[in-house]
Amino acid sequence: MPDDLFANPRLAGIYDLLEGDRDDLGPYLALAEDLGAQHVLDIGCGTGTFALLLASRGFDVTGVEPAAASLDVARAKPGAEEVRWIHGDATTLPPMRADLATMTANVAQAIVEPEAWRGTLRGVHDALRPGGHLVFESRDPAYRAWEGWNRAASHHVTGDVESWVELLDVSLPLVTFRWTYVFPDGETLTSDSTLRFRTRDEIEADLLAAGYGVDDVRDAPDRPGREFVFVASR
Repeated sequence: MPDDLFANPRLAGIYDLLEGDRDDLGPYLALAEDLGAQHVLDIGCGTGTFALLLASRGFDVTGVEPAAASLDVARAKPGAEEVRWIHGDATTLPPMRADLATMTANVAQAIVEPEAWRGTLRGVHDALRPGGHLVFESRDPAYRAWEGWNRAASHHVTGDVESWVELLDVSLPLVTFRWTYVFPDGETLTSDSTLRFRTRDEIEADLLAAGYGVDDVRDAPDRPGREFVFVASR
């Protein structure tokens, strides 16, 4: 089930405001251009920010998202008619031959169950043309990012919304945390999330088992030394 941050209509409606500038998307766009991709499959597209950026640059884009509230936000944005939107996940894709599939931000880590992760990799593999690429990022567990997930380090006010994160449980490889959002009218909403912190070796083994070749493992430009960016090919 999607986290409330994506599934709750009020939270989905302010997601873009909370995220601010998505500088992390620039390298993905550059890679799509460098690979000469035409059809891009954006898995876990959320409110459609990256899918719409791709479409504005002339790519044929399919955005896939399991949270209906986030997809509603995406579909209401200018240019949304240029994107093919699918309510679902990578295990239920229609037949296609994409050149590139992406999972930006926390999408890969939010797929916590091993069978769901393997199913996602297989589903994307089937949706790619021979020679097509899968690109995604995952935090390096050695960096222990969760140690900074607390109210003191995260509390801020964006617009009229107050928010902060609190760590709930660390049972590696799983880390669970809670975001709290306080609205001007006094309503308080929370969203609990669990991420799976996979090692580089584990991810490479999963990709190979799903039939991919691992072309490159890069440093994330926006979080140097903290994340891996995997470039795999069918």
